Amino acid sequence: MPDQRTYESQQHCPVARTLDVVGDRWIILILRDLSWGRQRFSSLLTSLKGISANRLAERLKRLEEHGMVERVFYSEHPPRAEYRLTTKGRAFVPVLAAMQRYGDEWEPRERGVPSEANEPA
Repeated sequence: MPDQRTYESQQHCPVARTLDVVGDRWIILILRDLSWGRQRFSSLLTSLKGISANRLAERLKRLEEHGMVERVFYSEHPPRAEYRLTTKGRAFVPVLAAMQRYGDEWEPRERGVPSEANEPA
């Protein structure tokens, strides 16, 4: 399966073009963690239970290629890097916040148990 989906017939649509970049659950969660201040590969790997190191590396590279993340080296020997959101990546944070609000209201932790936002005042 190719790493990037392309919605060839939908390229007139900004939503489809955005999905070409971020339309992967790991990408969204990586951006979430970076926005929360996790910057090191090992921290991301620990936080993102279930992602393989190879997949995380691939997704970070993809985000770099699209200008949403930059890699900054903090050690030369051995080479070690941190990942940071670029201006373009930080511009996506309000989308993540909207997703969080939606999830809090409409997808409570336990199915069938309403969130506080759904409870009558």
